[in-house]
Amino acid sequence: MNPTNIVPYQRKAAVDYAHTWAFGRNPKYGDFSDMGGDCSNFISQCLIAGNAVMKDNQENGWYYYSLKNRSPSWSGVPFLWKFLVTNQGRGPFGHEIPLAEAEVGDIIQLRFPDKEDYSHSLLIVDEGDAPDPMNILIAAHSYDSDYRPLNTYSYQSTRVLHIDGVRK
Repeated sequence: MNPTNIVPYQRKAAVDYAHTWAFGRNPKYGDFSDMGGDCSNFISQCLIAGNAVMKDNQENGWYYYSLKNRSPSWSGVPFLWKFLVTNQGRGPFGHEIPLAEAEVGDIIQLRFPDKEDYSHSLLIVDEGDAPDPMNILIAAHSYDSDYRPLNTYSYQSTRVLHIDGVRK
């Protein structure tokens, strides 16, 4: 892939979208609240708002056209992670970073004490001077939140995904 096809991820636009829809549902997208949770669907919408483009590929894509025509990576926590860290083609891509390096617009996934895998996705909307669980603020669906401190969740572990850019 030609590096000139890479464009910046617009972090502010993603965060602005998160603030707008943190306590509501954009009618352009389905609501997954009654189907296991709406968190990764919300994060995918934030990524689109941040200059991302969909990747139409059933096997390794990231797309949403309707509740019945979408990729698992659009709305599933582990599938979204796998897509973003392995994507070599069209769409957003990123890599795992330590929590202390988190930036606004990055994604945090949580693993809760009673779960074997990560099961909740959050968007960082503020990270303070030195990012840590006390000053990282997030927006999320499923447990609808905006400007919620990360340390108010009872989680076992976190993983942070830094969005590097978007391939057009």
